[in-house]
Amino acid sequence: MIKISNNIYINTTDIKETFIRSSGPGGQHVNKVSTTVQLRFNVLKSLNISNNFLQRLKNIAGSRLNENGDLIIVSSRHKSQALNRKDALEKLVYLLKEASKKPKERKPTYPSKSSNEKRLKNKRFISLKKKDRKKIDPSRD
Repeated sequence: MIKISNNIYINTTDIKETFIRSSGPGGQHVNKVSTTVQLRFNVLKSLNISNNFLQRLKNIAGSRLNENGDLIIVSSRHKSQALNRKDALEKLVYLLKEASKKPKERKPTYPSKSSNEKRLKNKRFISLKKKDRKKIDPSRD
């Protein structure tokens, strides 16, 4: 069991790992060894979560979370399969921990009186500067 938060735990048997050959250059060795790890974890079946948690997870995970509720994480950062497995598991735990955090509520604020006066004073100054650039119409005098 992996602890995500006080009331959310992951059972390690729900995590399915598949190993894929890494892409890119690497000589003959890369064609023989499958070091890239693809981790699949079904969030809907494995966890008893709220809709808010699921919505936050969708926002954080993006395309890594499909319609079936499978969270797919791929790791090919290291040359070692063991390190890639560890990295993929850390990514999964990080995503779930971030989704379990409740966002802070925004407290509405208002500009201070002095900042408002400063802004209006600056507006008048720029307006006068631009007014001085205009051509003078001799017929108006």
